[in-house]
Amino acid sequence: AEMRGLDGMNARQNEARNGAKSGKMVTVLPMEHDFPVPKPPAGVTFSTQERKTWRDLWRSPQASQWDESYGVAVATYVLYSSRLFAGEGAAWLAQEHRHIGESLGLTPRGMAALGWQMEGMS
Repeated sequence: AEMRGLDGMNARQNEARNGAKSGKMVTVLPMEHDFPVPKPPAGVTFSTQERKTWRDLWRSPQASQWDESYGVAVATYVLYSSRLFAGEGAAWLAQEHRHIGESLGLTPRGMAALGWQMEGMS
């Protein structure tokens, strides 16, 4: 699926801004975007707090690089976060939560692995 959020002009600007200095392609994430927040995957029911977390994640700079196919991973991250914060998570759950967070670019390590950088940071 195509990345949402970066049109050709922005991709070229990103390359011009960052590619030459590091030799590695860097994608600059916009601090704000106006993409719609998708509905949770079928069969997923969120609490009020989980719905807020879902919306916050889809409004994050990282979400500018996600498409609807990321919905299951984002929903899983939300549900695992909720369990961990409630003190209900085992070690395997914490490990999976960390892996999902990294794959979504929600951690510094994940952002670095994906070649992402926040707008205004260098």
